[in-house]
Amino acid sequence: MSSVDIVIPVYNEERDLPRCLARLVPFFEASLSHEWRVVIADNGSTDATLEVAKALAHQHPRVGYIHLDQKGRGRALRRAWLESTADVVSYMDVDLSTELEVFPKMLAALEEGYDIAIGSRLIKGAKVQRSFKRAASSYSYSLLMRAIHFTSFADAQCGFKALTTRAARALVPLVESQHWFFDTELLILAQRQGYRIKETPVTWLEDPDSRVRLGSYGLECLKGLLRMRFRR
Repeated sequence: MSSVDIVIPVYNEERDLPRCLARLVPFFEASLSHEWRVVIADNGSTDATLEVAKALAHQHPRVGYIHLDQKGRGRALRRAWLESTADVVSYMDVDLSTELEVFPKMLAALEEGYDIAIGSRLIKGAKVQRSFKRAASSYSYSLLMRAIHFTSFADAQCGFKALTTRAARALVPLVESQHWFFDTELLILAQRQGYRIKETPVTWLEDPDSRVRLGSYGLECLKGLLRMRFRR
């Protein structure tokens, strides 16, 4: 394993994107022995996000971008991962709520033979600062997911994941969701097909400006869990 693509899905993030890259680029330069590339995946932004992405790609030789006309984190990851020529594909949220020190540990897990490595806010060792409402929502979703699908992993929705490109090319075309449920569907399919998943505790600080709206997000994920229950 010698190369990794780190995808940053963005929608209307013209302000946060430069701050994100200002942290990511120095960290990867200091911490990764692999060849690496950051891919900004703009999905349907209506502000200046695309122009900012282009400027950052011009400024940093290891930063690239793609643009999709339609919204959807799953849609953005699907395209970026399937177009990648790296050995490993990954993603993290633009707010960088998860401490970056976990990322090399996830790559090490893949080198040890795991197919997928995910950050987790819900297992022993995780350090999390978030509102009661969002914490309760995450725990409830985890309990429901495990009750319906008997998953061995607890946190499907933490925006911090890496997987071998081989696994991505086999699994991503099977995922139906184009939006928030993409992560959960990918992991459920992976477990069903025998892929090895490593869950690693993270240090995580909630972004008060999160674009995730619990009502629509929860409804989409509930529908997805029920849809997956009857999918062979």
